[in-house]
Amino acid sequence: MIGAPFNSAGRARGVRNAPARWRAAGLVDVLRGRRADVCDAGDVDIGSPVPSRDPVSGLLAQQSLTTATVSVHAAVVASIAAGQFPLVLGGDCPVLLGALRGAQDVLGDVALVFVDGHEDAWPPDRSVTGHAAECELGLVLAGAHGLPAEVADRLPVLDPTRIVALGPRDASELRAAGIASLGSTIAVLTDQELRGKAAVPTEIAVGRFRRRGYSWWLHVDLDVLSTVALPAVDHPQPGGLDWSDLAAITAAAVQPGCVGMTLTSYNPDLDVDGRHARRIVDYLAEALAPA
Repeated sequence: MIGAPFNSAGRARGVRNAPARWRAAGLVDVLRGRRADVCDAGDVDIGSPVPSRDPVSGLLAQQSLTTATVSVHAAVVASIAAGQFPLVLGGDCPVLLGALRGAQDVLGDVALVFVDGHEDAWPPDRSVTGHAAECELGLVLAGAHGLPAEVADRLPVLDPTRIVALGPRDASELRAAGIASLGSTIAVLTDQELRGKAAVPTEIAVGRFRRRGYSWWLHVDLDVLSTVALPAVDHPQPGGLDWSDLAAITAAAVQPGCVGMTLTSYNPDLDVDGRHARRIVDYLAEALAPA
């Protein structure tokens, strides 16, 4: 377990407190109940977030993004080199950047199973908010967009054929803003295409990676769930998956060949009694049993 409490809004609250809330909900003990060798490596350095936009990249909290990316990269490299399965607990979803690149630097060809309610490919200079959480998959595919070399050099390098995106449902928002969907670039299956039958397309995707000799990283942004299933997220949308769909995707993805996982985008400020944190802990315990 590697905590990465990065908040791309530059605030010292919200998703930044997710790793601490999951620990408080018993995550370590629950996982150790399944595997005695679970190790909590604590939180990496994410710097001091400042909620101002960088004049070059257009991103908020860019220095914190840089620090978090460097720190997560180093932690994942050390974990995989030690023969471990790193579980990176965000924070916001750009913690994926350092994690995936770390896996690639140790293992070579690593593909991506990207589970998210959004495509997250906004060009930073066109993002209304400036949140890197709207941009990380676009940064993987399109490059650094004015980011400093320290973080640009740690961006993952991925051919589009090595990515499958499961669950995006923001197509209408993208069309309204004139932002091109990734559907013509990578394999994308929407929430409607997955609901009630999510295991099979996930198995097909990871089977394709396996046949090509790739291992893969699993990224789960919890806003892939419906607002009914999980209201404690910053960007709710109509539609979405339920917990059984997400469990099916995760079980299909966490198979031999899966080398690590990021879990992001839970906001404990929207979960006063902690019941959603406990539900996420239960999900992780079941999801990671095979790992």
